[in-house]
Amino acid sequence: MERVVDIETFSMEDQNSELSLRPDAWSEYIGQEQIKKNLGVFIEASKKREEALDHVLFFGPPGLGKTTLALIIANEMHANIKVTAAPMIEKSGDLAAILTNLEEGDILFIDEIHRLSPAVEEILYSSMEDFRIDIIIGSGPAAQTVKIDLPRFTLIGATTRAGMLSNPLRDRFGMSFRMQFYTSEELARIIAQAAKKLEREIVHEAAIEIAKRSRGTPRIALRLLRRVRDFAEVANEEHIHHERTKYALDELGINSHGFDEMDLRLLHLLASANGRAMGLSTIAAALSEDEGTVEDVLEPYLIANGYLERTAKGRRATRMTYDVLKLSMPLEKGTLL
Repeated sequence: MERVVDIETFSMEDQNSELSLRPDAWSEYIGQEQIKKNLGVFIEASKKREEALDHVLFFGPPGLGKTTLALIIANEMHANIKVTAAPMIEKSGDLAAILTNLEEGDILFIDEIHRLSPAVEEILYSSMEDFRIDIIIGSGPAAQTVKIDLPRFTLIGATTRAGMLSNPLRDRFGMSFRMQFYTSEELARIIAQAAKKLEREIVHEAAIEIAKRSRGTPRIALRLLRRVRDFAEVANEEHIHHERTKYALDELGINSHGFDEMDLRLLHLLASANGRAMGLSTIAAALSEDEGTVEDVLEPYLIANGYLERTAKGRRATRMTYDVLKLSMPLEKGTLL
């Protein structure tokens, strides 16, 4: 089922719009203040030394601005950036071709870096640490190893699953930053800024309404803004008002907590377990979704905001879930009536 709040799938319009709305300077980037502060220091120090920035790893749920930060770093360093995704690097030769085409101070951004194959990852070790790659020419007794020196470059990796990174790869990043969900006020500022780029005024109450239903994620907020704008245009309204925004979001099936039908199905499923933990495979089967979608798309926001918890035995609904669903929380074993 296609979800308006899905942060993994994008139409071509969504991708083009996101690029046009994406900030390209620190002054435009809203949120992640501690990361921005620390990165600003490291970038300034690298520029003073006239050195390439140390390798950077961003991790956290999708849609929080990892790619945007990589592009801003490139702008701040006045460096060229090459953008790719791990699934596109199928063989070690593919990575070698990318690395040998880099120039001094260039930035290589690899999205979904946890999906690199072990053979490709091996190439990264020496290239990140020693700025050198070893290429084997020929096979059998006639095989020779050729060492190729690389210019000093910066690798920026992004992942939604830091736990799947191998320790040798993770240890080679000089800086690691965990991306946090955004507050409603931060998202409202992002929405207001994006609305100006869309040449559409939005009242503050409407921006807050979209922000509250955006699951703490800028990518979702921008998608919802575009959909609300469509409702306003059809109604021939020059400004995006609060009432129109509420109506549009209700029509899209997104409630005041940012939950859509899939979220509510998951929460109802966990609540129906009457306090017992439920395994990931059981949840995925009941929702007709794969385990990766449940773990990477549905759960992060719900866990971060206290609607469900992971235990050694599985997933369990919290008191907040029962409150939202207006259900009575089951009594724990041994509790007296």
